[in-house]
Amino acid sequence: MSTFTRVRFATSYQPHFHGVDPDSLAALAQHAEACGFEGLYLPEHVAGYPGTRAGAMEIPPTTPFLDPIDCLAFVAAATERILLGTGVLLLPYHHPVTLAKRLATVDVLSKGRLRLLTVGVGAFPEEAAAVGVDFTTRGRRADEAIDVLRLLWSGGPATFAGEFFTLSEVYSLPTPLGELPIHVGGSSRAAARRAGLRGNGYFAGGAVSPEERARQLDVARETAAEAGRDPDALEYTRWGSIDMTSSAVEKFAAQGVTRIVVSGTRDDLSAFADRFGMG
Repeated sequence: MSTFTRVRFATSYQPHFHGVDPDSLAALAQHAEACGFEGLYLPEHVAGYPGTRAGAMEIPPTTPFLDPIDCLAFVAAATERILLGTGVLLLPYHHPVTLAKRLATVDVLSKGRLRLLTVGVGAFPEEAAAVGVDFTTRGRRADEAIDVLRLLWSGGPATFAGEFFTLSEVYSLPTPLGELPIHVGGSSRAAARRAGLRGNGYFAGGAVSPEERARQLDVARETAAEAGRDPDALEYTRWGSIDMTSSAVEKFAAQGVTRIVVSGTRDDLSAFADRFGMG
């Protein structure tokens, strides 16, 4: 076990960095599991277009992005213990009825390991347009979709009347093995509020100041408390670097971080695990 008992470590498979070779994906997942990493995250982009940028990095439109849910089913078959996650699943671009079935299927077949599902609303208008979604409605769509997912996973019958989705006595079986947590990813106060109101955790991203980062966590916790939810039950996940030091991890822990996600090669993961006494 890591000496940093307050913080768990996970890793991610980034197709634009690791490629899309199935043997490489399986090998990295198995290696991360052997090293003691808690979970493996997969990102999502449903469409590419010229000029897409993630911060300072441009993502060429020809970059292949694997479907994260299909990938997690593949990873589940190649591993035994590692938790499965998305970072992030673009929730407004999925219909929650079909999505509920797909996610529950992965959870059942992995024996309850889909515990790091993280959803976001998307940042690129062109990507929303490619799937016929009004970009300006994506936040409201995400809110409704979370509510619909939870209703369907309760076993049914699910009845719902919203702005975007309507259900009447719908069943979706099988249901996940126990509660399937939904973490909310983002870099805005709106995302933090969504996490506090509807999520099991907040996965903070983006390039924001330390002051804004702290304020967003406060917003998530305050929103949870106002909604009658336990703010202390919210998990707080952040991206880290594969070469981060013990002091950097301690600083994250002092900020309330409960999970750090790093990405790297198999050698990088081995060195990281050795540095923090994992496994």
